[in-house]
Amino acid sequence: MKYTYLLINFLTIIFPIALSFDKRVQFYKSWRFIWPGMIITGFVFLFWDVLFTVKGVWFFNNDYIAGIRILQLPLEEILFFLTVPFSCIFIYECLNYYLKWQLPAQVTKWISVTLLLVSLILASAYSHRLYTLVTFTLLYALLGVIQLVFKAKWLGKFYIAYLVSLVPFYIVNGALTSIPIVLYNNQQNMAFRVGTIPFEDHFYSMALLLMNVGFFEYFRTKSGIKS
Repeated sequence: MKYTYLLINFLTIIFPIALSFDKRVQFYKSWRFIWPGMIITGFVFLFWDVLFTVKGVWFFNNDYIAGIRILQLPLEEILFFLTVPFSCIFIYECLNYYLKWQLPAQVTKWISVTLLLVSLILASAYSHRLYTLVTFTLLYALLGVIQLVFKAKWLGKFYIAYLVSLVPFYIVNGALTSIPIVLYNNQQNMAFRVGTIPFEDHFYSMALLLMNVGFFEYFRTKSGIKS
C-alpha cells in the first residue's frame, strides 16, 4: 500500500519508455527536446503544487505514499510531473507520425477562443476558490500566448492528442482520486466531479501538457528539426 502512488507513476511511464525505441516513431531521438521544457514547466507547476498543499487545496493519503517528502510534497507527486508529461508527449508524437491530419486552423482557433472565454468566465466566477482560479487563469494565459501571440501551427495537433490523452488521464487520475491517494478540499474548487475526478483536473492537465508540448516544439524547432 505504501508504494501505490509510486507504482502508478511507474506504470504511467514504463510503456512509453519501452515503445520509444520502436523503429517507426523512434521517440527516443526526441528525448533531448523534452527535458528542458519539462524542467521549466515542472518548476512552475510544483510551485503551485506546494502552495496548494500548504493552503489545503489538496492533501495526500499517507497510507499510499512512501513517506519521502520534499518541500512538503511526496516524492511521488514530484515524479508525477515527469511521468505524465513524458507519456503525453509520447502520445502526441505517435499521433503526429501515424495520423497525417490535424484540425483546420479555423477550427483550432475557435476551440482556443471558446476555451479562453470559458477560462475567463470560470476564473472570474470562482475567484474565491483557489484551485479553480489558478487553473483557469493559467490556462487562459498559456492559450492566449500560444494561440493569439505565437499563432502556433501545432495547436490543432495538440487538441487531438489531448483528447486521446484523456483515456490514460481517467485511468490515472481516477485511481488517484478513488483509492483515494490525493484528496481535494471542495471549498477550494467548484465541487463538481466527473466520477471522482474534480472538473478542474481536466483543465489543469491541459495547461500542464500545453506548456510541456509548447516547450518541446520550441526546442525541437530551435534545433532545426521541423515538427
